[in-house]
Amino acid sequence: MGARLTLPGTAFPSRRLDAVPAFLRDALADPETGWSLGGFGALAEFRRDPEEPVSALADGRLGLATARGAIALRDLPGLRPVAYETAFGRDWSHAVALCLPEAACAMGRRRVLTELGPDAEAARPEDRGGVLFDLGLGLAAADACLRTRDPATLAALRAAAGRSVLDADVPVLCRLDTLDAHRLFVARIGRIELFAPPGAGPGPRSFIVPRLLRGGRTHAATASIPAGLVPLAACHPSHPCKDREGRRIAYRPERHAAFQALLARWGDPRLLAVKRAVEAGGEPCAADRQARNALRVAHAQALCRPA
Repeated sequence: MGARLTLPGTAFPSRRLDAVPAFLRDALADPETGWSLGGFGALAEFRRDPEEPVSALADGRLGLATARGAIALRDLPGLRPVAYETAFGRDWSHAVALCLPEAACAMGRRRVLTELGPDAEAARPEDRGGVLFDLGLGLAAADACLRTRDPATLAALRAAAGRSVLDADVPVLCRLDTLDAHRLFVARIGRIELFAPPGAGPGPRSFIVPRLLRGGRTHAATASIPAGLVPLAACHPSHPCKDREGRRIAYRPERHAAFQALLARWGDPRLLAVKRAVEAGGEPCAADRQARNALRVAHAQALCRPA
């Protein structure tokens, strides 16, 4: 292990989808880039510190592991990146969603706690004997799971098998921080695994929000995902005005330029045109929600840039 990981890859030159593997490699090699995988209401996040020891995966998958978590990805036929920005108040966020057609994204879609057996696809070889349990959250494009070897945890999970963990009398969700188990979110594109317990500070973590799960959405309404596509995961490049913990920093123009290049390549051209019009001094008519969002993003970015 070393403090930094270098993954081979080059900048991608066009909108062509054969550039996706290079994009994934370059993003994984950048410690300032975060990742998420899951669905609306339940997901895992992977982040690492710049000097945190990391190791590459030994089985050919794209990814890396730290002592706190791991990410393992594969390039899939038909995988489509969608770059987008989201305004909130006087601020904005950005991401590159990794999407598949709705018909190709389905995972188990179980709705009860289910034992799946040994986890043969674990990112680290030493974890492949652990027993995998699907929490049964019914996500459209991911399975939220636990993996354990601990006898007491195995007994507790087996006792709750066949029941919904969203039921008030099945206390699995409220006991996640006490269970001796790794948390995993698994999709067609790969997985994020969390080894550190919940609440261990900035870094790999997971979220399960039952009230959002009940809505059955595949993604937030503010994300400009084209109809017919479902996001499986997302890459979160560094923000020009915020650090890894969301605190304000001095404007970093190179970060802004880097994401704008992604937006030009894999974003919605119509929304990009709205932003360009604002940047040129105009105020274009925004006839729908996504266009209004693009307007707000352009104004927020203008406020962030030094005069």
